[in-house]
Amino acid sequence: MRLAENVAGTRKAATEILQLCFEAKDWKLLNEQILNLSKKRGQLKQAVQSMVQQAMQYIDQTPDIETKIELIKTLNNVSAGKIYVEIERARLTRRLAKIKEEQGQIAEAADLMQEVAVETFGAMAKTEKIAFILEQVRLCLDRQDYVRAQILSRKINPRVFDADTKKDKKKPKEGENIVEEAPADIPSLLELKRIYYELMIRYYSHNNEYLEICRSYKAIYDIPSVKETPEQWIPVLRKICWFLVLAPHDPMQSSLLNATLEDKNLSEIPDFKMLLKQVVTMEVIQWTALWNKYKDEFEKEKSLIGGSLGDKAGEDLKLRIIEHNILVVSKYYSRITLRRLAELLCLSIEEAEKYLSEMVVSKALIAKIDRPSGVVCFQIAKDSNEILNSWAVNLEKLLDLVEKSCHQIHKETMVHKAVLRS
Repeated sequence: MRLAENVAGTRKAATEILQLCFEAKDWKLLNEQILNLSKKRGQLKQAVQSMVQQAMQYIDQTPDIETKIELIKTLNNVSAGKIYVEIERARLTRRLAKIKEEQGQIAEAADLMQEVAVETFGAMAKTEKIAFILEQVRLCLDRQDYVRAQILSRKINPRVFDADTKKDKKKPKEGENIVEEAPADIPSLLELKRIYYELMIRYYSHNNEYLEICRSYKAIYDIPSVKETPEQWIPVLRKICWFLVLAPHDPMQSSLLNATLEDKNLSEIPDFKMLLKQVVTMEVIQWTALWNKYKDEFEKEKSLIGGSLGDKAGEDLKLRIIEHNILVVSKYYSRITLRRLAELLCLSIEEAEKYLSEMVVSKALIAKIDRPSGVVCFQIAKDSNEILNSWAVNLEKLLDLVEKSCHQIHKETMVHKAVLRS
């Protein structure tokens, strides 16, 4: 039948052989038959595909873990390099990796998963692809391979989670690959979105990238299922507020801060609304008073979703408050003595100078320190061309105002003359 290219007959014969081996519980013979049948000269693709799919159903019914691993490895060998069973190979690899992980061999499990590049599989369902890549990322994070975790995470475009799943699926045109349905154990797109951002939070927490962590929590917060229940969104919104305050000052942080302040749900947690308002308001914040007020809330985060804010979070919070205060001072003063600056920041002169220097180096602020006289200048040094240009602009504005005033006076005079004549 194989040589006659009888697809249905060859498929039936191959699966029946495997069924007989399975019913006899002869696992060694089953492995041998799978290898022998796949290596037959001119073996049909459909027969090999049916054999692999049939044998995959037997994996859960194996008597022990060694037999299970042996069967998975046999099927992996058969499906290696064959495009028509690439999806089955990916699923088998995932199963084997799960067994390795349960045995505590996380590095081996991660290496196994990385062998398969599911993003190139045209026939695999989108959700199954995403779930597979997320599993690869998780295992890399578990083995603390952060560089590879980042590379793998970039294979997923976050926009894919915003796609409308309710839209009718288009029927494939002739010649196109037919996309398979995802297995029942694969989570939905919104569940995968949450898993993705939770993994990204783990990755960003490694380098204390507070703004990126905040954006990840914001994406979780925008999931409809999270927004519906206060038990879920309140801890997430608390985390958003904390990480916004912890993030260094830049345009992205500023826009996120203002957008969060406009959120109506923030009124449910008034302390955090007050905290964000303090950061937005251009006034000096007293660190000791702030810490005494929010210390309990800060410690409470450890018992909520996502755990503690990080080992350095306490130090970074103090640093952000100092940076905020320096920015406030630079808004109100063009020149100030270092002694007075240190008083306003509740720091020693050396510490005030150190933090100010760091902000100047990071280009968050423009300032110059005259150390002998102990004066800080926040003004930008202008060259002669800039000064002349500003004068020219000011003169132009002045002449415009004079011209408008003359026109108004002339208009009033004409109106007054017309009234007298009548």
